[in-house]
Amino acid sequence: MTPPAAFLIAAFGFCSLSAPAAAGELAGPVKAAVVRVVDGDTLAVRAQIWVDQEIDVKVRLADADAPELYRPRCEAEKAPARAARDRLRVLAGEEVQLADIRHDKYAGRVAARVLTQDGVDVGGVLIEDGLAIPQGGAKPWCVAG
Repeated sequence: MTPPAAFLIAAFGFCSLSAPAAAGELAGPVKAAVVRVVDGDTLAVRAQIWVDQEIDVKVRLADADAPELYRPRCEAEKAPARAARDRLRVLAGEEVQLADIRHDKYAGRVAARVLTQDGVDVGGVLIEDGLAIPQGGAKPWCVAG
């Protein structure tokens, strides 16, 4: 794991005033400024981890899986991937809250539930809108027929 992801988990595990979470997980919420939307299920954020301390980290939506934008498995996956990315931009806006933060399978990022400033679960909205599926579900984007 690269330093940003490890530091985010370690810093909050040590400093958090929230209720205890499972080992390797931070309950949150953690306030984060959206730096950019990478694709339909990943954001780059600047998370406020302590007073006057911030960290830049990529955050993968823990509860939703959107079509692949940069390495689509088929031509049909490209348009829904762009639609998911564009919807995530609108939902996330300039600032989000991160909850249930944990290590991700890829180094350099964490997985978390991403909430709007009003507390709306972004992954849930993407799923409701048909732009993503629940994490671990069958990916229908390249199914023929």
